[in-house]
Amino acid sequence: MVENRPFADFFCHLVLILGILLVAFPIWVTFVAASHDAIRVTQVPLPLLPGDQFFVNLKTAFMDGVGNAREQSIGIMLFNSLVMALMIAIGKIAISLLSAFAIVYFRFPFRMMFFWMIFLTLMLPVEVRILPTYAVVANFGMLNSYWGLSIPLIASATATFMFRQVFLTVPDEMLEAARIDGASPMQFFRDILLPMSRTNIAALFVILFIYGWNQYLWPLLITTDKSMYTIVMGIKQMLEAAEESPEWHLIMMTTLLAMIPPVLVVITMQKLFVRGLTETEK
Repeated sequence: MVENRPFADFFCHLVLILGILLVAFPIWVTFVAASHDAIRVTQVPLPLLPGDQFFVNLKTAFMDGVGNAREQSIGIMLFNSLVMALMIAIGKIAISLLSAFAIVYFRFPFRMMFFWMIFLTLMLPVEVRILPTYAVVANFGMLNSYWGLSIPLIASATATFMFRQVFLTVPDEMLEAARIDGASPMQFFRDILLPMSRTNIAALFVILFIYGWNQYLWPLLITTDKSMYTIVMGIKQMLEAAEESPEWHLIMMTTLLAMIPPVLVVITMQKLFVRGLTETEK
């Protein structure tokens, strides 16, 4: 029997609302700053209500650029970030699915040793191995390219471990039934394992897309051509005004534009994302 505790419910809802306000307030300030002109944004107190310059600032940011990033179109930087994030997310999921499939369903020497070697790479993020990784990318001629932006970040021990755990929950009877029906290993993978892993794939895609979208250090290191700048790099360039004050209203507008693709991905895949993180039975 569930007890009726109005005070506890009120307290829980109050904490939830306060948490939402705490998270949403910086986004609201960004939106408000993007809708005012340069003078009003720098005045005290900071405006908390939207202004009438939103579409003017939007046009200026897209057409003319902002600050030190004025030579590069915001649209191009958004496109570069989108391509990089998609390549990282799709590449990580594809490699992790295949590696987990091989570890669970194939018997070969040192199988578990290879799995733990993959798992140990969690202790070697790209920041730790950045110099040798840069040397490899440079030797392969992948500087200032989408391949150079994405390939060094594609391998994922976390995703491999997650898919391995999912595949271990699949009953052995399914594999035996597929063998009796004459299905090849890849047919079993394509027709049974992939559909059963749909929610997990969706959850990982959201996480990995945002991970790829927010990358800054690696793109900064391997891109010298401004046509390959990502939006995160562009925002940092906008802040580095030498003798001029940063154009905060345009920087905030660019920040709002940079938030749109990740937000759309989360909203579009929200149900699958939640199910992929909470579902225990297949």
